[in-house]
Amino acid sequence: MATRFRTAFLDAGGVLVYPNWQRAAAALAAAGTPVDPARLAAAEPAVKRHLDVAPTVKATNDEQRGFLYFDLVLTQAGVTPSPATDAALRDLKAFHDREGTWDVVAPDAVATLQRLRDAGLRVVIVSNTNGTLRRMFERVGLAPHLDQVIDSSEEGVEKPDSRLFEIALERSGADRATTIHCGDLYEIDVVGARRAGLPAVLLDPAGLYGHADCPRVRSLTDYA
Repeated sequence: MATRFRTAFLDAGGVLVYPNWQRAAAALAAAGTPVDPARLAAAEPAVKRHLDVAPTVKATNDEQRGFLYFDLVLTQAGVTPSPATDAALRDLKAFHDREGTWDVVAPDAVATLQRLRDAGLRVVIVSNTNGTLRRMFERVGLAPHLDQVIDSSEEGVEKPDSRLFEIALERSGADRATTIHCGDLYEIDVVGARRAGLPAVLLDPAGLYGHADCPRVRSLTDYA
């Protein structure tokens, strides 16, 4: 991390935490549709990239993209949609609405957060989510490593709207000139940060954004 930065804004899902594919596979198996969780995880990057285009982002909100996301992951993984899979997804959504199902901590998350704070940076989460983010971070042990959490559901506005970044700047007391954002979706994180006058780094572990006009890293370790 370049030393001129004093605050790191980070997305949550796809950066610090990932979907719990074991839980998803268990829900599908209980509905009579067994699938290897590794197949679901392997299908995810291409699906996310497919949805990360301006027309889709402009025409949907975060919740709507979430429904599309899980449906497409199942299809990409070779699971034929059915009433059983619909029931499994409803069960997963009910859990997500209560607790947050993106609760698998990235292997390098804690070490990265610690390096950022050791370097004197404040760490602020700026995420499109559903109001469960703080509780989920407490549950998985990431809360002590964070200085501020900005949850779009609590604020009534979501990325790429620059207002969520403006709220984060004001709430954290961060200086725009020394703040940088890192997220995993170009049209949401990079575009949104730039609208707020912030530089952005794209986390691209699968190398699917070769033509993106922004800095890219393959892992959090490369970021900090």
